Amino acid sequence: MRRLRRTKIVATLGPASSAVTTIAHLFEAGADVFRINMSHTSQARMRELVEMIRAIETKHARPIGILVDLQGPKLRLGTFAGGAVTLSPAETFTLDADPAPGDATRVHLPHPEIFAAVKPGDTLLLDDGKVRLTAVETAPARIVTRVEVNGKLSDRKGVSFPDSTIPFSALAEKDRSDLDAALQAGIDWVALSFIQRPEDIAEAKKITRGRAGVMAKIEKPQAIARLDEIMDLTDALMVARGDLGVEMPLEKVPGLQKQMTRAGRYTGKPVVVATQMLESMISSPVPTRAEVSDVATAIFDGADAVMLSAESAAGQYPIEAVATMNRIAEEVESDPNYRTILQAQRGEPEATGADAIAAASRQIAETLDLSAIVCWTSSGSTATRVARERPQPPIVAISPKLSTGRRLSLVWGVHCVVAEDAHDQDDMVDRACRIAFRDGFSNPGQRVIIVAGVPLGTPGATNMVRIAFVGSDVMGDV
Repeated sequence: MRRLRRTKIVATLGPASSAVTTIAHLFEAGADVFRINMSHTSQARMRELVEMIRAIETKHARPIGILVDLQGPKLRLGTFAGGAVTLSPAETFTLDADPAPGDATRVHLPHPEIFAAVKPGDTLLLDDGKVRLTAVETAPARIVTRVEVNGKLSDRKGVSFPDSTIPFSALAEKDRSDLDAALQAGIDWVALSFIQRPEDIAEAKKITRGRAGVMAKIEKPQAIARLDEIMDLTDALMVARGDLGVEMPLEKVPGLQKQMTRAGRYTGKPVVVATQMLESMISSPVPTRAEVSDVATAIFDGADAVMLSAESAAGQYPIEAVATMNRIAEEVESDPNYRTILQAQRGEPEATGADAIAAASRQIAETLDLSAIVCWTSSGSTATRVARERPQPPIVAISPKLSTGRRLSLVWGVHCVVAEDAHDQDDMVDRACRIAFRDGFSNPGQRVIIVAGVPLGTPGATNMVRIAFVGSDVMGDV
């Protein structure tokens, strides 16, 4: 199951992809990580899906990542006496603490913490931005607004505040319960929705305690404003272009996508580009040319992974969508411009031994035209630092921990192998060569470079580089 591309594919599971046979076909078509969206999935169903994925993982003997996406705090309006109203431009419309059904002049806002956070002049977006209001007067239990963009409003529509930092946690009560259940099920990554500040990441990490990687979904202007601080704390980043495009002008999203992709590259944190990548394939067996270009742009920029949402979760052609994304990635990565762009975006290594060795291994492997970079890694940090360099030769990560292999399935260019830890340096070199040959990365007579930490099995202690010939005796047991 060696992939012929470096960029990883995340496929969301849903009604169209909930059978074990379909999930298996998605994996065979190219999915490296499966996303379970807790906005639409019960905890019992989540556990069933995890069991299905683990059965497929066992069958193929290749680590598969599981990403659980938490719903996050959902802010919604109350109800209307007639079920819906239509607002007109320049009208006054009030959001208040009165639980009575609303009308064309007012509606209940069942989130008291919001009233103190909104200031006159702030924008309010209702129903995914279809209706836009501007606050003109605020009080402890009332926000009086002016209708800027009119439209129809019905019961329980969502409301967002792009100009206001709301003092609530990114983990609602449902999210905490879902997170506990996901950790018990043994998932690998958890994505936090609607984060506003780095403290949201710290709160989640106190709960996960290293049992899963924490991914920050960037979909609010407040998170953009504190991106550097969030990057310091998070384990990975998702460019959630859907909600980001609601809360910010659409024309800003492409530039922000590039900014976040490069921030991930410089810090060595995986970046997933998500939302509407092959949207037309929900109902069409082929994508639009613009969608192909969109996926290609994310790959050219060096994103670690590209993600399918409704295309694989609810669409008519989930397997075709994954296969299409797989073909686009293979084609882009064979383009001569791809390497040129990746090289131009390469940053200087941090002043640590691990980063210096990762950078040196890439340079040595490319200078000597080595067939693979083999990383012995316990925590995954060695392979992640090498992946940051975006080397020309493939990266093979060997880890004694299945959890590490699963988490690395999200990282650019890393082929994960779970194997018993090496007994000594000779065993490390011998088995690295055997695995590189077995998995199709090297042939007898070629050379590989081996990166590891000594003493073996010490997390984060990358301090050794060794070049080894792949001998003619590599066909034995690994």
